[in-house]
Amino acid sequence: MLGFWAVVAAITVMVAVILTRAVMVGARQDVASRAASDVEVYRGQLDEVDRDVARGVISSADAERVHAEIARRLIAADKALSAERTVTATSPSGVALVVIALGLIGSIASYLWLGAPGYGDMALKDRIAFAEEVRKTRPAQEVAEASLPPFTAPADMDERYRTLMAQLRTTVAARPDDLDGHILLAQQERRIGNFLAAKDAQTKVVTLKGDTVEATDLADLGELQVLAAGGYVSPEAEMSLRASLSQDPTNGTARYYLGLMLVQTGRPDQAFRIWDALLRAGPEDAPWIEPILAQIEELAQLAGVRYAIPEIGSSGGRGPTAEDVENARDMTPAERMDMIGSMVSGLSQRLATEGGPARDWARLISSLGVLGEWERALAIHTNAMEVFADDPSAIDLINAAGRDAGVVD
Repeated sequence: MLGFWAVVAAITVMVAVILTRAVMVGARQDVASRAASDVEVYRGQLDEVDRDVARGVISSADAERVHAEIARRLIAADKALSAERTVTATSPSGVALVVIALGLIGSIASYLWLGAPGYGDMALKDRIAFAEEVRKTRPAQEVAEASLPPFTAPADMDERYRTLMAQLRTTVAARPDDLDGHILLAQQERRIGNFLAAKDAQTKVVTLKGDTVEATDLADLGELQVLAAGGYVSPEAEMSLRASLSQDPTNGTARYYLGLMLVQTGRPDQAFRIWDALLRAGPEDAPWIEPILAQIEELAQLAGVRYAIPEIGSSGGRGPTAEDVENARDMTPAERMDMIGSMVSGLSQRLATEGGPARDWARLISSLGVLGEWERALAIHTNAMEVFADDPSAIDLINAAGRDAGVVD
């Protein structure tokens, strides 16, 4: 740290010297060019008068009058030159020092305000480690819920509906094992914006379903946990979302909120991949499309990606499908290479330049296995494992494709 400030001080001193010298020299040259010019003109006029007298152009009496007038002007110009040199010797350096001082003070103040004195830039691995620490130590669900104001029913809520809600709550409370009652309560509490009560009802739904709980039930619970926490993805919400994805890796709700969690914990790179894949998967009327579109361009900048929003749902059917691969098995080697090779090449190029969802990576790995390009399939598999390291559902897809291609056990 001491070395950093020593370098900064040395650079500042050098810049100050250069600026001061430039201002002083420039000012001297400007003054000399004005005052010295007048002196030279008057001296030239004196010489011209002497030459006119010698040639007999003017009389001696006229020459003396002209000579006296020019001499008077020459003396005045010489005095002006001396005075301007005195000002030049003091003024420019003072101005320069004031400007340099202000610049130095402003720079230091800006750094102390915007910078982080005492801290160096974080390496990529340190940033990742810091983000992981933030994720592990972030507040629990109940802490986030307690920080929010209590729920207040909408002022324009119909009185009859208020009465029905009160009856529904009383009935469900009296019948704690009524699955349908808890499902209905979760839906209605969410409808009026009472997300905390809706979350509690959905928690009961998941508990009552037990082993028959579905991915959508878990994703709904995760979403309600996020809403009850004011948009914050808590560790408990993350568990619900990951449980949903373990059953259905394509669940859009769970994928969206998992991406939001990664944004909140300092991993915009991973969040960008998840949200970009959701845009490419579509459909256009999916509830997560609009919030992703509102954020993904800024997210891409944070992730260091040059990005243009793709066509919603554009990944559907891109690259060789399972049917394409199966049909290729019955073709001659030349026909198979013509059909699959072009599709594999296009898919590989797109994934390398634009990225894409895990299923496209898995499709590429499987296709390369069919073509017998096992070394390339293994390389793509290794790369995909790094890209989706924090997405268990994507890892499962990629490993399944690797097994189909015969490059992993």
